[in-house]
Amino acid sequence: MIFRVRNTLTNQLLLILVALYIATLIDPGLEEKFFLFDRALLSDGQVHGVATGEWYRLITAGFLHAGLTHLLFNSMALYTLGTPFEMIYGRIRYSLLLLVSLICGSLASITFNAENQPSVGASGAIFGLFGALLVMRKALGVDLRSTLTLLGINAVIAIVVPGIDWRAHLGGLAGGALVALIYRVIPQRGPRNP
Repeated sequence: MIFRVRNTLTNQLLLILVALYIATLIDPGLEEKFFLFDRALLSDGQVHGVATGEWYRLITAGFLHAGLTHLLFNSMALYTLGTPFEMIYGRIRYSLLLLVSLICGSLASITFNAENQPSVGASGAIFGLFGALLVMRKALGVDLRSTLTLLGINAVIAIVVPGIDWRAHLGGLAGGALVALIYRVIPQRGPRNP
């Protein structure tokens, strides 16, 4: 029996995350070029960051991870939550949900962290999926306790374990909930683009 992987955006994103993780192992200097922070003096002796016009960092940081464990947890969460959302929303709406969540998480990170504090990871986008899940479950009249419990556990982990950017998580959560609310107001037209 041949195992076939569906050509979904979620699977493509997972491949990109793994490829970039391997690339940063080969060339650790890549992280400095793409991780998120507002303003800091880097190894080239220059001041860099979003505050200096490097807006791409709001997105690129979401594709980098601080170690294999970080990558594995985020990949598992993206696959578990992202796959059904991609089927429900279609590729375009799902892409927008992830992008807005990632940017909201990044903006929260640079707004509420020290200006030179680096941040990486897809957690902002993933927590956006949690935000959308809350909105969707609430609209369907489903009990929210299990989702809120999972979010609570993640909140405790983010606060207890050093180095986790819980501000990015909250920003992504808010961004995903907002996008899901907008999607409820603006129904999807025509067939979804899977």
